[in-house]
Amino acid sequence: MHFVMIGVSHKIAPLEVREKFFLRPIERELLLSQFKNETGIVEAFILSTCNRTEIYAHLLEDAPMPLIQSLFKIKNLVYSQNLAKYLYVKKNRDAVRHLFSVSTGLDSLIVGEKQILGQVKTATELARKDGMLGKQFNILTNLAIRLGKKARTETQIDAGGSSISWAAMKMAENLLGQLKDKSVLIIGAGKMGKLAANHFQQKGIGQIYVINRSQEKAEDLAKQYGGVAVGFWQVKDVLAQADVCICSANCAHYIIEKDLVEQVMRTRQGRKLLFIDISIPRNIHPSVAAAKNVCLLTIDDLDKVLEENLSRRRQAIQEVEMIIAKKMDEFYEKLAKRKTSEDFNLCEVVQREQ
Repeated sequence: MHFVMIGVSHKIAPLEVREKFFLRPIERELLLSQFKNETGIVEAFILSTCNRTEIYAHLLEDAPMPLIQSLFKIKNLVYSQNLAKYLYVKKNRDAVRHLFSVSTGLDSLIVGEKQILGQVKTATELARKDGMLGKQFNILTNLAIRLGKKARTETQIDAGGSSISWAAMKMAENLLGQLKDKSVLIIGAGKMGKLAANHFQQKGIGQIYVINRSQEKAEDLAKQYGGVAVGFWQVKDVLAQADVCICSANCAHYIIEKDLVEQVMRTRQGRKLLFIDISIPRNIHPSVAAAKNVCLLTIDDLDKVLEENLSRRRQAIQEVEMIIAKKMDEFYEKLAKRKTSEDFNLCEVVQREQ
């Protein structure tokens, strides 16, 4: 078994590089279809989040380069060392350990992040549906998911805030002070938007506005958290009132441009406006940061609020690492037993045929 993982993450690559490699669901399905037709790829699954894109594969030969080339091709990127230098390759035990670190949240931007476990589940379910999850990866991914649950129930790895949305709220609180008399515009009513609404409500935010492509979803989220659903055509008016805008729309293009923001700022009489873009790819144009009295933050800026949280989890990190070591042994023991069983069955078949 040649177990190989290639990837790019926040540990090595800046946001502008990560968003180049971000794989949308349709792109993940296309890649899995291509892998299914490759005789050298036995099993594979793909994980792509705001902080990482990783391809895990069981190969007949120790050859990660075809995986790298496939990633570049699906993203219409020309292979170059300037981009390839941000990719990492892990093999066999190192790859297994890395997956376990990911599923437990140890490798996340926010240590102990809860959302990553659901993303690992989604990745494995897609691979299973597309026929790319065989016996060995079934064992591996089941262990990874069970390990992620175990780490969170038996340790304090997710104590306190443990999501990108929490970090965004915390950053807003650090910059704006108490949020009780403030208002927030949340663009995007998906999981990140819901978490953001929950965190801001718990802090007693004065007003929550919600914009989403589906007005129905915007209304559902707004109703759940006592907010107001507005249409995108109202964004200029809402930004004129809001103190902070959290964007998690996950569109394929920028939806907030500098010209729009400059128009808004002319109506605010010098009041500052905080934008936090937690979308991948980014949905707020970087040039917005140049507008007067505007502060624009992205996911990569959120580490400024994490050190306090990390210090509370240092003991839990050691505990999780010990659990990972045990699960590593368990995985390879299961593989060895399976191989012994298959060899025994093969001998029985040969003997009967003789």
